[in-house]
Amino acid sequence: MSSVLYDAPGPRAKRRNVLLSVVFFVLLALALWWVWQKMDDKNQLEWALWEPFTTSQAWTTYLLPGLADTMKAAALAMVIALPLGALLGILRMSDHRWVRVPAGAVVEFFRAIPVLLLMLFANELYVRSSDITSEDRPLYAVVTGLVLYNASVLAEVVRAGILSLPRGQTEAAYAIGLRKGQTMTSILLPQAVTAMLPAIVSQLVVIVKDTALGGVLLGFTELLNARSTLAANYANVVPSFIVVALIFIVVNFALTSFASWLEARLRRSKRGTGAVLDPDEVEDNPAAIAESHGTGKTIT
Repeated sequence: MSSVLYDAPGPRAKRRNVLLSVVFFVLLALALWWVWQKMDDKNQLEWALWEPFTTSQAWTTYLLPGLADTMKAAALAMVIALPLGALLGILRMSDHRWVRVPAGAVVEFFRAIPVLLLMLFANELYVRSSDITSEDRPLYAVVTGLVLYNASVLAEVVRAGILSLPRGQTEAAYAIGLRKGQTMTSILLPQAVTAMLPAIVSQLVVIVKDTALGGVLLGFTELLNARSTLAANYANVVPSFIVVALIFIVVNFALTSFASWLEARLRRSKRGTGAVLDPDEVEDNPAAIAESHGTGKTIT
């Protein structure tokens, strides 16, 4: 039995796949055992090193405040970078060269610079030309660097998502007299959101992880920076790294799980129903003509 994308495996292929799976899990088990032995040899599995994580002090004093600063910086960067990236992506598709070229230059410029370098430049700019206090400056620098870099990346995601839509959507909108701005906001962007969502979520996960860069050179008290203080007090460097890694995994997994649920919900809500649109309904909502294209609806 075959599918659209590949031929179903036969008896030999199934045996080979089972054998490869067994070999993979055996190698994985050996690797985990080797790591366990190395940690045991270095006394990293002693209960005294892990005990601090069972008390509230390690969490309320170090980890939770660090996690709060991480999520604060990531949330601010997300809220600013998403609309800014959408705006830059739309401007890159403008019919006017004087709009399209500068927007493209901004996107290509900031996308080519490492985000850590943007944070350092932003921090130096705030030091020399602003009255921001030294306590707040790392947060401002981290958010600025994340916004500039990720907005330029999201601009390309938005542009690719819009260009992936069938051309008939735009043609149907123009046919009923909608202007380009109305077509973009009422028809193209709402439909492109579903196609763009996986890439957008991937970039949001990158934002959460990149907040750690601010703790390395700018002294921003995010989760990884708080871990170093905790490890200095409890002398448990390796266990603290493992716990922080698990926290990042949980946070990013929750974010991707929510995005998967939202994407499935959006796809179900936009699924064609075969409904027949009444002429009065079309007059009240001209965008329904363009949205009906390819959805299974019929206009009578």
